[in-house]
Amino acid sequence: MRTKRPLVLVTVVAVALGLTACGSGDSDSGSPDAAGDSTITVAYQKTDSSTQQDALMQKSKAEFEAANPGTTIELTPINAQEDGYFTKLALMNGSPETAPDVIYEDTFQVRADAAAGFLAPIDDYLADWADWDQFYDGAKEAGLGDDGKTYGVSMGTDTRGIYFNKQIFEQAGLPTDWQPTTWEDVLDAARAVKEAVPDVIPLNIFGSKAQGEAASMQGFEMLMYGTDDTLYDADAAKWITGSQGFVDSLGVYDTIAKEGLGPDLQDALDPNLPNRVSDELLPQGKLAIAVNGSWVPGGWMTGGVPWPEWEDVMGMAKMPTQDGQDPGATSMSGGWLLSVGANADDPAKAFDFIAQTLNKENTFKYDTEASQIAVRKDVATDPAYLAFNPSFEFFSSLVDVTHFRPATPDYSQISSNIQVATESVITGQATPEQAAKTYDDALTQIVGDDGVQASS
Repeated sequence: MRTKRPLVLVTVVAVALGLTACGSGDSDSGSPDAAGDSTITVAYQKTDSSTQQDALMQKSKAEFEAANPGTTIELTPINAQEDGYFTKLALMNGSPETAPDVIYEDTFQVRADAAAGFLAPIDDYLADWADWDQFYDGAKEAGLGDDGKTYGVSMGTDTRGIYFNKQIFEQAGLPTDWQPTTWEDVLDAARAVKEAVPDVIPLNIFGSKAQGEAASMQGFEMLMYGTDDTLYDADAAKWITGSQGFVDSLGVYDTIAKEGLGPDLQDALDPNLPNRVSDELLPQGKLAIAVNGSWVPGGWMTGGVPWPEWEDVMGMAKMPTQDGQDPGATSMSGGWLLSVGANADDPAKAFDFIAQTLNKENTFKYDTEASQIAVRKDVATDPAYLAFNPSFEFFSSLVDVTHFRPATPDYSQISSNIQVATESVITGQATPEQAAKTYDDALTQIVGDDGVQASS
């Protein structure tokens, strides 16, 4: 996945209410007419630099309609970054009249959306779907709700690492097979770039509220999960307060800001920075080091910003742990699902569209074009998949050291407060210690005294 940005409520409501008019077909979502015809609405994210979902949905729409005369698949792409997408989707789900039948769903939202009554369980349909056996167990677990039922089918997963420009590294006297072993190694490389190549941005780690989950997951959590602490104790089902790892992670942002190792503040707070990093700053040689996700090369290969030279120019490195402690590297993983909406008039047909969309052929198309780590065994082991993108082998290797966000219904609120903490540090409004204390206080308000425990 990649953002919380201010939205004008009136505009968003107008957009959300107008979404049902975006596709072809009936505005009465999923309802059969007198002749037995029906319309299945499909809501998904589409951005200017990420069109792979749209290409997949267009292909599956044509296939499904051809195989099911009388059924219309009404595609309702939502052109927005992540948090904008979540906001508009929530507004659509707020009324049965506008709720989609099939929903492109982030894995970390599944439990919250299932608990809110937006999603329908699909276990009965999965039991009759032969392809379900092709999905790895971890991918099956990604769609589970708090009640143990399944609310979505995984499209693929991802990992995160470090991209670095080998040409800039050569100018800075740094090795082109660079593999940092500590956080300080990363900062030292950024310092060397700043000294030798002052006209480029040395390092980017997302940290603004405007970038939403990109700041939490591609940014802060890539640091936090490399410490000896954690955000959430899954065994105790409690969130952690008073964490030194939390303070130390914010300390990296503090160092980047104070030493001028990152983008200037205007760029650092830009809600479109995630797109600019992949589509502009890296391809144009304006950024030396970027902590980012496995999907980025897909845009250079088959997306809207082709960059044929990327394989020669860009190096990839594992994100090190704080001081090189075991396991030596860390990563974060997420991914997206297709889910059946709770208000679907024909949930069986909505699931059939999901099964069509995520068969082997279509999953191969999506996983290759969107640079996804495959979760279907028959795709993951396909030689054509492994050969398609030279970055697949590297990013697949990070699965062994990866982490997943706490999939609790309150994670989204907590993530927003992580973003408040990082932004307050990069803007100089708070020290790491102050920002961590503000986060702890907000965390306790969200989950209650019984939902937290002090770091050991």
